[in-house]
Amino acid sequence: MTTEKDTLEIWNTYGTHQLTRGLQLPELDRWDWGIPETGPGINALGEVAGLRVLDLGSGLGRHAANLAAHGAKVTAVDASPAQHQRALTRYPDHPGLHLVCADAVAHQHAADAYDLIYSVCSVPYLDPNRLLPALANGLKPGGRLVFSALHTNSDGAGPSNEVTPRPEILRLPGTTQDHPVNMWVLNVHLWEDLLVQHGLTLESVAAIDSPTTDNAVSYRRTRPGVRNACRAAPAPTHLPRRTPPSGSV
Repeated sequence: MTTEKDTLEIWNTYGTHQLTRGLQLPELDRWDWGIPETGPGINALGEVAGLRVLDLGSGLGRHAANLAAHGAKVTAVDASPAQHQRALTRYPDHPGLHLVCADAVAHQHAADAYDLIYSVCSVPYLDPNRLLPALANGLKPGGRLVFSALHTNSDGAGPSNEVTPRPEILRLPGTTQDHPVNMWVLNVHLWEDLLVQHGLTLESVAAIDSPTTDNAVSYRRTRPGVRNACRAAPAPTHLPRRTPPSGSV
């Protein structure tokens, strides 16, 4: 877990920086999956009222609070103490929202199953061979996993054909300070292979491309980054390994 621990330290630096800045971001007026003003909205999650929901890598907690306002019972988990503190400071007592500072896999092992698990950009920071089995086991029968993942970064580097992490750059907002982070930036075929291997089946993929270079992506801003939004569900126990779909995302 050395790679993940190193990246966690960078996210703790990020969270501490944001706490120090004290910048008050507005509540979400439109759901996004990491690139504002484009891509699928909250409809990608389906009806959420009354559901038990997990937000994986919740950060400031705005998405989780938004879902709680729609009637979901949301547990928002982030491994970074500083990011968790940001959420606690902003949402000390938000109805329907429970904030937890924990490793995602450890939380899944201890928690009851969820109807819905989603993640805005956080899945690629964790080893998929460690994370995906926990997510598959953490879903109720018929539950759904929806997440966004970096596909092509702002330098134009596309996804990897191997399940290995690669270095990316996280810039502290409002500065020119860049920090190296490790991410699993995989092509859609590999994502499907991994999902099926660990007991899930890929239902759909949407490409989300930033409409401008002036976006909220934290990578080097030489060109827009592209993310994938993937929707998956638990596979029947008899489901055979599927051939990845043809074409690129």
